[in-house]
Amino acid sequence: MRRLIVLAGFLVLPLALLLFAQWPLRDWLQAYSRQANDAAQIVFGVYAAVAITAASVSKSHLALVKYTHTAIKPVANWRTWARLVCVAPWALFLLWTATPQMLESVKALEIFSEGLTPGYFVLRIALVLLALLVLVEAVLYAVADARARKKREPA
Repeated sequence: MRRLIVLAGFLVLPLALLLFAQWPLRDWLQAYSRQANDAAQIVFGVYAAVAITAASVSKSHLALVKYTHTAIKPVANWRTWARLVCVAPWALFLLWTATPQMLESVKALEIFSEGLTPGYFVLRIALVLLALLVLVEAVLYAVADARARKKREPA
């Protein structure tokens, strides 16, 4: 997961370039600004799908996560499991509803509605990736917490 997060971090550069390029393309060339916008949406979709998990892994996303290591152990355990209970149903529902749509979109190589720019299917893939990464992260934290608790308990 760390490699995926690092690779996705590099998407900021093309995203910034595409967003910046829209204005000169629209005003000076009077062409290709819509394609630059569509490409920026694709890059942003993939970036955002990974960024939520990256923020949680780096402990900079949720305020509760920051203080888990300093909290009283029963409170820290409760927070870890509360995250799983809150995230898992949402992620599973999203996977259940979005995966068939994603598969159809990929099969058809869905395009953006305003033009002929291909790649809308990548946004659907990013949505499924987001749900999958968030679910995996919550499960990994819960498993790690259970293992740590088991080691702390006297035999």
